[in-house]
Amino acid sequence: MGQFKNQQEAEAAGVYVRKVQSFVKREGRLTKGQARALEKNWPVMGLDYDGQTFDLEKVFSRRAPVVLEIGFGMGKSLVQMASAEPDKDFIGIEVHRPGVGACLADAEEAGLTNLRVMEHDAVEVLKNCIPANSLHRLQLYFPDPWHKKRHHKRRIVQPDFINVVRGALSVGGQLHMATDWEPYAEHMLEVMQQCDGWQNLSPTGDYIERPEFRPLTKFEQRGQRLGHGVWDMLFERVA
Repeated sequence: MGQFKNQQEAEAAGVYVRKVQSFVKREGRLTKGQARALEKNWPVMGLDYDGQTFDLEKVFSRRAPVVLEIGFGMGKSLVQMASAEPDKDFIGIEVHRPGVGACLADAEEAGLTNLRVMEHDAVEVLKNCIPANSLHRLQLYFPDPWHKKRHHKRRIVQPDFINVVRGALSVGGQLHMATDWEPYAEHMLEVMQQCDGWQNLSPTGDYIERPEFRPLTKFEQRGQRLGHGVWDMLFERVA
């Protein structure tokens, strides 16, 4: 970025800076069921990205707390959470199209009306589509840890991203993160300590036990049997 401290300074000066992506888009091959679910359910449950701010009451035809999840994978846990909390509305963002299709298929089978999905860059969605101070909770579960040191700049949890999240959450809203890679958990805590306006809800100032609202995945269960750890972090926007 050269002489500019951040993306905002570069944009203000009219300089284009190539954005570092926190994900690699892998299309994969859709199954027939996933393709059918996309075709049938996208008009009702899909949200297209157009760079404009959503009217969330219009999107869900009601006023309710909104939970947004970034990177829902195949969507099993997201569908479980939306089913378990019908008093809340859920938006899931995923760039892997087979995962979007699988999520829509499961949501259709569960008869959900409180779930919407997007297939787009989550940072752009947060910046351009989510109204300020509108989210009840933002969930970031098992993001790509980008293990190699030269790839750490690709990690989605960076100060600029956390500041965008803070703007989207209401005061009192929560950011819940989980990772199975301890060095990334340490990185997340370090980043959060650099950012203003947050309170760590851990009694010990670091991690929490898995909250009841986050389902235990099959991947996690297998990891537990093998002795692998998972680190959950919960922060509240206080200013």
